[in-house]
Amino acid sequence: MPNDDVILAVDTVHATYNHAITALHGVSFELRRGQILALLGANGAGKTTTLKAVSNLLPAERGQVNAGTIRYDGSDVSRRKPGDLVRAGLVQVLEGRHCFKSLTVEENLIAGGIGRSGSRAEINGDLERIYGYFPRLREKRRTLSGLTSGGEQQMTAIGRALMSRPRLLVLDEPSMGLAPIIVQDIFQSLKNLNRETGLSILVAEQNSAVALRYADLATVLENGVSVLAGAAPELRQREDIRAFYLGQSNPGQQASPATKPAHLHAVA
Repeated sequence: MPNDDVILAVDTVHATYNHAITALHGVSFELRRGQILALLGANGAGKTTTLKAVSNLLPAERGQVNAGTIRYDGSDVSRRKPGDLVRAGLVQVLEGRHCFKSLTVEENLIAGGIGRSGSRAEINGDLERIYGYFPRLREKRRTLSGLTSGGEQQMTAIGRALMSRPRLLVLDEPSMGLAPIIVQDIFQSLKNLNRETGLSILVAEQNSAVALRYADLATVLENGVSVLAGAAPELRQREDIRAFYLGQSNPGQQASPATKPAHLHAVA
């Protein structure tokens, strides 16, 4: 029986590209309403493929889910078009700080509101809300987004997604290429949004240190498989987890199943 508290359920998902290249072969996790879940792993672990499967964007890249299920708010995402999922509240911010660079920051944000057919009053109200979470965007509101910094472009991309009034925000590597202080600002703003509005967030990150600081839960991927899941504070405090699963080991260290702590869930 479906759990109404679960907004996203990914169950034993297998995926390929061109029906030949295996990208995922056993990814599972659940995200409850109002939680932040970090999807961790090294480059090539399957994080981006997982997020595109969640948003049903894989077919656009000749990818396909071959087995398993992904359910958003109780509905099978494979039966819904990406645009329909956005209108239902599942909104993804793709890797790479995608903005309309010839438009101003504010025009970029407004585009997110227009995409959900918001009224002028609603859009104006949402703009003020976004500027409250990202004050730097207010300062740059009249600047062409292509002339802003990388951090400001990432904030603009996130802000535009928030203008769609998501119920589940999906973020792919929001820290990539940004200075640590900017990364902290972005994650703190996302945490504030989560606390104040109950927004559910799924974030894929290579920067495990910052992700675990702000997430409630984490799932670690390794070669397209979920290998570990648990509460983010517990993962953050375990030296062996940081070494074996998050790429912070000394040369020559190897992962050993025997070292997996019993209070964390090792995914079969």
